[in-house]
Amino acid sequence: MNWDILDHARRSSGLGLGLNDYGLSPMVNPILPARPMSQTEKRGTSPRDGGSRRLGVILVDPFHVAREGIGLLIDTQPDLEVLVRAGTADEALEDLRRLRRRADLVALVAVEVDGQHDGYWLIHELREQFPQIRIVASAALPDRMAVSRALFVGADGFIHKRAHPVEFLDGLRRAGAGEMVLAGVPREWLGPIAGDVERQGETAWTLTAREREVLSVAAEGLTARGIATRLALSERTVTTHLANIYGKLGVNSRVAAVTTAARKGLVVVGGRAAELDRVG
Repeated sequence: MNWDILDHARRSSGLGLGLNDYGLSPMVNPILPARPMSQTEKRGTSPRDGGSRRLGVILVDPFHVAREGIGLLIDTQPDLEVLVRAGTADEALEDLRRLRRRADLVALVAVEVDGQHDGYWLIHELREQFPQIRIVASAALPDRMAVSRALFVGADGFIHKRAHPVEFLDGLRRAGAGEMVLAGVPREWLGPIAGDVERQGETAWTLTAREREVLSVAAEGLTARGIATRLALSERTVTTHLANIYGKLGVNSRVAAVTTAARKGLVVVGGRAAELDRVG
């Protein structure tokens, strides 16, 4: 199964259910490692046990039973922990801003989130405001376009809520490790999903508004620290944005990114090639 096609397509484009509906049968062992555990994991990876920090999960689902059931499953894992449980997009953002900054975070966002700010809006906002966080969309009864739309607005993957618990948890772990994940999605959807994302990209900018802003300032020849100061961002956030920009544009340097973006009409560039060469 070629995940690179789907990943390239997205990057280049710039029901309250019971536990049984999520595969959480009482007969299922709640501790479900997706792979053989290392000796460190067997000893426990919780900070209080002296191991490495667990992967933090931001869980956003409008349905109480779903939110608590999935949260319970995640919290039984020695290498995972739910840090935020939220029922709305605004609640999720508010709680996330109160968290101490950390890199090992995955946001699991149900596309069923509705209201003024829906699940797709939240995925886009998370990508804009917290580019270091991996984002996984989910749904209980998705259609192909729901998966495609989630990937297009910024999700790094999709996990069907009816996936087997082992597959569900493994999807979170792999997303946290930087992989693109499509868990529980019918195989026959994969090609059409890639096409859906490409078609949506034909009518939208490749880069997000924040990424265009970062690249416009970068075009002036500023370092990452200078860009951060100008835009009131952390230097780490700026470097994350730049890495995302390089990936979307298929380039490996700041000069190439600015040149490519200018050719696409995404940024306006003056005569700053020399400065870019020095900082790129």
